[in-house]
Amino acid sequence: MWSRGASMESWMKRSLFVNAGRRCRTCLQKLEIPRIIRSCLSFKNHDTMALALRGVSANAQVRRSTGARAGRALTVRVQAYGMKAEYVWADGNEGRPEKGMIFNEMRSKTKVFDEPLGLDASLYPDWSFDGSSTGQAAGNNSDCILRPVRVIKDPIRGDPHVLVMCEVFAPDGTPHPTNTRSKLRDIIDDKVLAEDCWYGLEQEYTMLQKTTGQIYGWPAGGFPAPQGPFYCGVGAESAFGRPLAEAHMEACMKAGLKISGINAEVMPGQWEYQIGPVGPLELGDEVMLSRWLLHRLGEDFGIVATFNPKPVRTGDWNGTGAHTNFSTKSMREPGGMKIIHEAVDKLSKTHIEHISQYGLGNEARLTGKHETCDINTFKHGVADRGSSIRIPLPVMLKGYGYLEDRRPAANVDPYTVARLLIKTILKGN
Repeated sequence: MWSRGASMESWMKRSLFVNAGRRCRTCLQKLEIPRIIRSCLSFKNHDTMALALRGVSANAQVRRSTGARAGRALTVRVQAYGMKAEYVWADGNEGRPEKGMIFNEMRSKTKVFDEPLGLDASLYPDWSFDGSSTGQAAGNNSDCILRPVRVIKDPIRGDPHVLVMCEVFAPDGTPHPTNTRSKLRDIIDDKVLAEDCWYGLEQEYTMLQKTTGQIYGWPAGGFPAPQGPFYCGVGAESAFGRPLAEAHMEACMKAGLKISGINAEVMPGQWEYQIGPVGPLELGDEVMLSRWLLHRLGEDFGIVATFNPKPVRTGDWNGTGAHTNFSTKSMREPGGMKIIHEAVDKLSKTHIEHISQYGLGNEARLTGKHETCDINTFKHGVADRGSSIRIPLPVMLKGYGYLEDRRPAANVDPYTVARLLIKTILKGN
């Protein structure tokens, strides 16, 4: 036992050991723990040390013997790192006047756990945040609840750390008005599940200089060469911002998101990545998490990524969209072209409803120019990028497959896109 006559430090130095432990002083120096512990802590092998470095608590058995008589045992629990969980949510203000087109809607904060919890969202506790500081609550009742729904690996911090996508709930336990995921959940019934809906979203974005707000790679106070050389371009004269685009793709892959590709877009400084094919809830979760990763990596590169549907409104420059590919099981089977045409007919009848929820500022993008259909017009066509709904030529030739909704703006809520397509095509209203 430790006695008052001896210092705690000297007692620990004499007494602390792990069963038949073998010391590894070099490894011990790497631990970010108090010197009094580091100076006397021993691990019985490198495996134990590795567990501690990954955040698993190391338990050391402390014994003190006097002569032949064993003293009492004391267990000391040392937390080397623990696990960081980044709770991610959306404030619902993407593109709204309160924030403008530059500031994004993603929010997050870090919660530290003693030990890794894995990738099962049900193992993560609810948390809260100050909704009055995000525009989601009044100051006199500001606590909003974060409920984990999807957990992925954190590709920036590395194992065992994670990103936790959350739904937002009001203090009374009801879904917050900005919680569009809950509306999508509610519409998914047995009929929808039987149709096994697949989505693929083409997320376009534009890179901006952090300090000036000018499009990344554009000459100061001027414009680059006219559009033409930049789409899928290669070379310093054509591709602006590739390091960030590549880093983002790599991060999505490491995180386990279903990213299926990237490419430079028509306007210089504009890029696209694709998420899918995935189901409806997965579409929303993965697009939101991929957006968070893009913004987070932008911090490191000093680049702002904006989803402004029309970042340059003067001159001959393309807008920024989120074309959404959609199919049901019936569409993907032989003879599915009939189902696709029926879906297009239903979409023609709900055009106004969709347009009203397909992103803010979309009227500046959907002008009938630059590969768009006028916002007030609905039309479809095969291989027609000037249509509202495009049927790819390979789909027409095969007679089954999918359709592409070209109306959503880059800042569209992915949960809303998924819900509206289900509502119109499968629910018939």
